[in-house]
Amino acid sequence: MQKFKRGFMSLGIAIGVSVMGVTAGQAMEPAITWFGHAAFKLTTRTGKIILIDPWLTNPKAPKNITLTHVDAILITHAHSDHVGEAFELAQKFNAPIVASYELTEIAKKKGVKNVLPINPSGTQKIADLTVTAVEAVHSSGYQDGDTILYGGAPLGFIVQQDAAPTIYDAGDTGVFSDMALIAELYHPQIALLPIGGVYTMKPSEAAYAVRAIQPRVVIPMHFGTFPALTGTPAQLKLEMQRLALVATVHEMAIGQEERLKDVAK
Repeated sequence: MQKFKRGFMSLGIAIGVSVMGVTAGQAMEPAITWFGHAAFKLTTRTGKIILIDPWLTNPKAPKNITLTHVDAILITHAHSDHVGEAFELAQKFNAPIVASYELTEIAKKKGVKNVLPINPSGTQKIADLTVTAVEAVHSSGYQDGDTILYGGAPLGFIVQQDAAPTIYDAGDTGVFSDMALIAELYHPQIALLPIGGVYTMKPSEAAYAVRAIQPRVVIPMHFGTFPALTGTPAQLKLEMQRLALVATVHEMAIGQEERLKDVAK
């Protein structure tokens, strides 16, 4: 994979003590924001901020992303377009990194103090979320200068919180038959699926993944960031229609927060 230059200092991240006016004990609607590529922000009912694969300087990301705090960071695998600025953010906000054991060991060597290693079928409780790791079919190498370090098994994540739709973030993956087991075990209503091709599924395979997972809503990701990632949500819709699938393809606007209950309608 191409090594991507990080621009952490350009993020405009500011430390604060409140989140959108939420005070202690005040509930809010769980929400999701897409920052382009595979980078997402989840906001929990208590205002906790969880980042997934935070490459916040990717070519499609909004400029000057502002985060008042970060409560945890999930990393699906060690490639630089998924690790992104995770190590810097973890140190700035003292946020735990949830990733494969090997990747958390790399994070510790990069100065991260708080890590929660996880492997497939393992579960960690993070803030008011329950996060379970599942299999992904991909590779996972961390570029450290001229050396590529083994980053552990690539993962997907099942993210659950009370009274909110269950999310399955597939990470970077090809389609595999055990996605049906993920459906049987965890019943995700929202699936975040890569569709760009080359390094992951393209729309034709992603449609079969949808058939196995049986979500209510599919959010496409990992497409259009570079010319090589040619898969599109429109192509995914056509492939799903060909298989007579009833799930909805929901193309998120980059940088726009949406309530999970609205996405999962």
